[in-house]
This record gives sequence, structure tokens and C-alpha cells, in this order.
Amino acid sequence: MTHHISPHNSVSRRSRRRLRDLILATAAVAPFALGLAIAPAAAAAPADPGGWARVAHLSPDTKSVDVQMTALAGGAVVYELEDVAYGAVSEYIPLAEGTYVVSMVPSDAADDAEPIVQQSVDVSAGGPVTVAAYGKNADLQTVVFNDDLSAPQQGEARVRVVQASTVEPTVDVDTAEGASIARSVPTGVATGYAAVPAGSWDLELTGSSDVSTVTVDLLAGSVSTLFVLDTADGSLTARAVTDSATLADMPVGGINTGGGGAANQADSATAFAALSVALGMVALGLIVVNRRSAGATR
Repeated sequence: MTHHISPHNSVSRRSRRRLRDLILATAAVAPFALGLAIAPAAAAAPADPGGWARVAHLSPDTKSVDVQMTALAGGAVVYELEDVAYGAVSEYIPLAEGTYVVSMVPSDAADDAEPIVQQSVDVSAGGPVTVAAYGKNADLQTVVFNDDLSAPQQGEARVRVVQASTVEPTVDVDTAEGASIARSVPTGVATGYAAVPAGSWDLELTGSSDVSTVTVDLLAGSVSTLFVLDTADGSLTARAVTDSATLADMPVGGINTGGGGAANQADSATAFAALSVALGMVALGLIVVNRRSAGATR
């Protein structure tokens, strides 16, 4: 995360609040870490695979935003991103099944500023989704795309197009050799996935008044999304994101399943070490907050 420090070594309200929240959260989990050290590892509950969600900032004239994902049930904040710029796409965030609310506020806005967009999203088991904000700032819109990361055939790659250009109402995407990837894709729409031979491709983006060429690398066995965007001078461009690479940390299987006596001892030692670190963080955090608060009042 990016933290902005104001002059004279004082801490911004957001940074100070988050530092204190971190200290309180660390203090809260310290007894839990001790409990893990005492309890047998084999007694741990299995992990729920759940689903995944990611966010994309696709509005060309909207400044960088802070993104917050909140569980509808209980209102707990489950994920935060700061200074998300135009064209950025986050990694997939593993989430339990349920409904979440994605909110975006300008990165330089006050702590109590109202979100410029909010979008609810349903996360189901094994189902990745993309939550995107697109369009001009004066008419900002959000959409949820259901993603399909099924593996392609050997030697192939799968690619789809998300049309987010605001200068062209529809876009065609073809290879330089003339093979069609997608035709007449309207703004705010995601196409189905096309299977292509893996490799480096020169793609032509064609609108009503503009033709641009981009080069993308589509790895064998990969699944990618080509986000069609605007350049600063109003031309078409695109960014390819390898979707399947961002699911490397898929929450599959249980926690500490099949652990014997040696595994339990190792887990206990790890938990005691985590407890020591947690307590140290609490002490260090309190010192930092006190010193900075004292400095800010001088």
C-alpha cells in the first residue's frame, strides 16, 4: 500500500487511523495465535474454497481511486486497494461465498467522502468475477463480468475482449493476418473466449474512425483478457492481462490436513513465533503512534 506522509513528520489522518487499526487487529489475533500453538493442528477446520473477485479501473478521465470491498452480511471490510490508476486490474481476491459491495473513492478524497461508484457482486464457489468501472467520469458505470478460466487445448491460449473505450462505441479486434478475434464489441461488454495458437500476436483494433495495432503475448495454456482502452490523444489501445496467472493462490483443500505428531510440533513452534512477532508489533506500533502524535502537537 502507498502511505502519504505530510510535512513535519506528522501523520495523515488516514495513515494514523490505519496504523492504529493494525495495532488493534494485531492485538486481537495474538491470543488466537497462542490458541493455535496449544491446539492440535489436525483439529483445524477445512478451508472453504469459495470464489474470487477482482476490480478494474477503466474510466479514462477518473483520477486514481481507493477501492474497498465490504461483506454485505456484517459489513466487514475484506479487502482494500489504494491509488488504483486508469487501466489497472487487480489480482483475484479469494473470498467466501456471499454478496459483497465494491466502493471506489478518489484517492485524495477525505476519509468520509462518498463513493463515486458502488457495485454489489455475488461470489459463488469456484466462480471468478471481474468488477469494472468504465465510461466518462460524468457518467461513470459499473459492470460485473463472469470469468471462465477453463484451460485451453494443448499449444493454445484462450482470450476474450472487454471493450472499455470511450472514443469508439464499437470495436473490432483482428489479427494482423486478418483472423477475427471479436467483431463490433460495444462499450461495457465482454466477449466470449476465443481459442488461438499460443504465441506473440499483432492485433488490430478497429473503430469507426481509428485503427491501432498492439502486440500481445499469449502463453500456451493461458487464459487472458484484452482490455480495450483510450490513449491520452484519443486513440485506441489495449492491455492484455493473463487472468489464469493471478489464481496461483487458489484456496484449495483443507488447512493442516493429515498432520502427524512432528507436523503438530512444527505448527506449534510456528504459532509461538507468530505470537512473539504479533506482540512485538503491538509494542512497536504503540511507540510509533505515541511519538508521532507527540511530534504532531509540538
